Amino acid sequence: MIGAVPTRVVAIAAYDGVQPLDVVGPHEVFTTANLVAADLGRNDPRYEVHVCALDDADGPPGGPVLVPIVSEHGLVLGATQRLDDLDGIDTLIVPGGNGVREAAANPTAIDGIARAAGRSRRVASVCSGAFLAAAAGVFEPGDRVTTHWARAGQLARAHPELVVDPEPIFIGNDAAARWSSAGVTAGIDLSLALVHADLGGAVAQIVARWLVVFLRRPGGQSQFAAPVWTGAAEQAPVQAAIDLIHRDPSGDLALSNLARHAGVSERHLQRLFQAEIGLSPARYVERLRVDVARHLLESDASGLSSIARRCGFGSVETMRKSFVRRVGVSPDQYRRRFSLLDAG
Repeated sequence: MIGAVPTRVVAIAAYDGVQPLDVVGPHEVFTTANLVAADLGRNDPRYEVHVCALDDADGPPGGPVLVPIVSEHGLVLGATQRLDDLDGIDTLIVPGGNGVREAAANPTAIDGIARAAGRSRRVASVCSGAFLAAAAGVFEPGDRVTTHWARAGQLARAHPELVVDPEPIFIGNDAAARWSSAGVTAGIDLSLALVHADLGGAVAQIVARWLVVFLRRPGGQSQFAAPVWTGAAEQAPVQAAIDLIHRDPSGDLALSNLARHAGVSERHLQRLFQAEIGLSPARYVERLRVDVARHLLESDASGLSSIARRCGFGSVETMRKSFVRRVGVSPDQYRRRFSLLDAG
């Protein structure tokens, strides 16, 4: 309890190799929401936020602990609770990071997340934390889940029972028991959405202003801050198609041309591409063209018609539809927000 105001317990699981912003971002959103609610004279339950260790920690069960958590780039965080010692969890946050692979293969970590999820009202994974949440059985077969765009294909292969969507910033709604988000800063968007679900839009918007972040990007908005980068594909036909796509995004990248260049049938390329990249060839082409257009809109004063042709869209209307579908805003709106031409 904080004074006479009831609390909502937020447990942020932590492990060595965690991405620190996946921990600190949500922590700041929830604790800032407490300040905003107090300033507004609200009597809503306050968030009681704990960074929790998954491993055994020194000290008696149920007592205070201080466990150093070495994040993926060496920043040391301090866990002050064991996850198993925390009862009445409202929200369990499962962050990602380079250490998630080891955590997702560690029975102690998996069991700890599973037990905590079982006594939580809702569970939210951030970035590659989806791997640990999935290993712990948090998601149900058929659940639509997102993660960092670069990890989506790997998650889909590791957990074919899930529907992995690499596009959204986050997935979840006010009534959802299971949430997931894209990479790094998307954990802030997800946390703002959770605050919105709990305390309403006014509090969430003020929190966003205080943290000087974009005012609540909708979950359906694409991960447009990230360019379409991929590592080397394992399947030669997939790599051949990707090379052709990146060589000239404005070219004829119909499935028939990609398949002919890759030396396989259209159906076979479609299947290989989906299995390895997590997207169809057409969706990958569209994502790349949107990304090229995004950079031109930021840095080039050319008209929309010129940019649309240079990116392979053919027309402004086609580009607009793709932008709205992938980015959540029109090309004009994007340029007004992110153009660098008048920045200095």
